[in-house]
Amino acid sequence: MNGQGGQPGNRPGRDDSPDRLYTLTGGRSRSAPDNPFDLVTLVVAECDPVPGMQSEHAAILRLAERPTAVVEVAAVLRLPVGITKVLLADLLAAGRVSARHPRRTAVTDPDILEQVLVGLRNL
Repeated sequence: MNGQGGQPGNRPGRDDSPDRLYTLTGGRSRSAPDNPFDLVTLVVAECDPVPGMQSEHAAILRLAERPTAVVEVAAVLRLPVGITKVLLADLLAAGRVSARHPRRTAVTDPDILEQVLVGLRNL
């Protein structure tokens, strides 16, 4: 057991071999500063996987047939979010995915805000 109460080896990305992660990203541990991806960015595949493509890239394209959040892609692939962002940046640069942020709607109705506050207090 680890200190988190889970089984050892069940932590996505943290128990992966550093060599494997290094290989996946070509040695890059962070994507470029202008990378448009954050945890809630929605990724959409612009094409199907092609033969010979890196397996993680192909998996991302299959996952992103419908808009999928970056954090969900990372969780399904069991990779750290930073590594996932590097892979997504590669696909974006190649025109294989597009990225968009979910629409934000401001909640200004006081009744809804009150219900949210009550719900949070009940947690």
